Amino acid sequence: MCIPQLHPLMLVILMLPDAAGPQPFSPTQALPTSPALGPVTPEVATAAPPDSEGPTPGTPSMPENVTTDPFPALPICVCDLTPGTCDLNCCCDKDCDLLHPRTVFSFCLPGSVRSSSWVCVDNSLIFRSNSPFPSRVFTDSSGITQFCVRVNNSKLNYFQKLQTVNATNFEALAAEFGGQSLTSTPKAQPPLAFYRAGDPILTYYPRWSVVSLLRQPAAVGAGGFCAESNPAGFLERKSTTCTRFFGDLASSCTSEPALDAATYHNFRVLKVPRGMTDLQNTQLQVPVTLTSQTSPPLLAGNTCQNIVSQVIYEIETNGTSGIQKVSVSFRQTNLTVRPGVSLQQGFLVHFRAFEHGVAAFPTPRSGNPGYLIGKPLLALTGDFGHSMTLLQSDGNGLCSGKRHEIQFGVNTVSGCKLRPTEVNCSHLQREIYQALHGRPRPEHVAIFGNADPAQKGGWTRILSRNCSLSAVNCTSCCFIPVSLEIQVLWAHIGLQSNPQAHVAGARFLYQCKSVQEHQRGIEVSLTTLVNFVDITQKPEPPRDQPRTDWKLPFDFFYPLKVAFSRGASVQDSASPVLILCIFLLGVLYSQTK
Repeated sequence: MCIPQLHPLMLVILMLPDAAGPQPFSPTQALPTSPALGPVTPEVATAAPPDSEGPTPGTPSMPENVTTDPFPALPICVCDLTPGTCDLNCCCDKDCDLLHPRTVFSFCLPGSVRSSSWVCVDNSLIFRSNSPFPSRVFTDSSGITQFCVRVNNSKLNYFQKLQTVNATNFEALAAEFGGQSLTSTPKAQPPLAFYRAGDPILTYYPRWSVVSLLRQPAAVGAGGFCAESNPAGFLERKSTTCTRFFGDLASSCTSEPALDAATYHNFRVLKVPRGMTDLQNTQLQVPVTLTSQTSPPLLAGNTCQNIVSQVIYEIETNGTSGIQKVSVSFRQTNLTVRPGVSLQQGFLVHFRAFEHGVAAFPTPRSGNPGYLIGKPLLALTGDFGHSMTLLQSDGNGLCSGKRHEIQFGVNTVSGCKLRPTEVNCSHLQREIYQALHGRPRPEHVAIFGNADPAQKGGWTRILSRNCSLSAVNCTSCCFIPVSLEIQVLWAHIGLQSNPQAHVAGARFLYQCKSVQEHQRGIEVSLTTLVNFVDITQKPEPPRDQPRTDWKLPFDFFYPLKVAFSRGASVQDSASPVLILCIFLLGVLYSQTK
């Protein structure tokens, strides 16, 4: 009988409680002893785990006492999703009509085979298996073989008993097994005590009692459209450019907020985020100060005037005390009303440390003291220091509101086309002059790269001469500038080992041409040239002191030569010479003995 012969096997298993035990197994879970076990004979190993009750393809023949069952059908096939069609790797799909699906599929989907439980011991402890249950020998990744017997544990394939849910126990079951609601209101976090780098800057509109963010529109998409939702980050110096398109500029000229300068300064900036808790406390708010004159948009004929083309924020901070000062400057331009017209706008946000009793926003140095090649050329208008700029064109060749910085020592040429909105000669000239040299017009240029606007001695006046108001022998003509050449004379001074570049002088040289006055729709081609001229005069290199021509008597016969060269003038000195000769002859005679 087989039953009496089973006792030795069971005795071995009971004596090794740490090495043997029932282990549940599923198609996606390897044997507990190793994740890489596979069915083998004592001589041959395979890598595939026994994820079905039947033999797997490529599995060597089992020992004589190993029993295998045909592939069992499951009452519920969770992966049979396509009626009338064999679902890939669904080993329980009856439409596949496969006795051993592993011969066709590379693996079985979870839930498509019965779960099995195995009991394993070291293979060296088993001489012969007489178990009535299926058994296999597996080898793990380290080469250790184990003898495993699949036990009949049908509980793994039982379904849990479904609970009856009704109006009486519904609330109790929901409270017992339910978790936190997805719609629960999160706890409100208190505002931070101070800004951190990258935090959005908070703004407050007293008129509407609304808290918002300081916006810095940025370009999105291939067309570079303006996205208004981009916030400015604390201590993040950024420059963005975007394009606005107008289908009907005539109606948008005075109604579009993005074109009005007031949109960018009719609010207050919160010094620190905790200012949100007390919006009536003006000590925690900073007004936005205008540093340039602005005018509201105005539709005059077919021209939309005074629209914003550039916004520059200057923000002064003081550590954890937050924002101390905010100023804004604008560049405005005019735009002709026509279908599909576009406007390119630029937005800049600058940060600097707060300093008491010092000018709020001094221009960054271009050298200390001498200019560095490639740094901006500093200019001064009144008491306002800035960098000198030149023309920049849009993609269509028209003059843009954004301008290039002039770099010291870099010769540059730029040009664009301008469509003037004025027809009067004086107004036409003023508009073209502003396009050529920018606004504000530079009056002085810094001699050194670290010039202070408060020290007038560090600046030199720019020489210039404008075109005459009218042309000679033409009452309806007007001289307008079409080209500006900025000539800068500079030189190196100081030590030759560490020369410092300084500007000796600068001038604006205009080239003008005559056009008909009161002529509408004209297009003027403008050009700006920047020419740096090095006038350094290097001094002669210093020379050493004259060297003494020493005439030492290194020649042995030097005394004789001197004596005989003097001739009669040295007759009085013949006796010393004769004595010297006799002495030398005596020395030579003594050495020859």
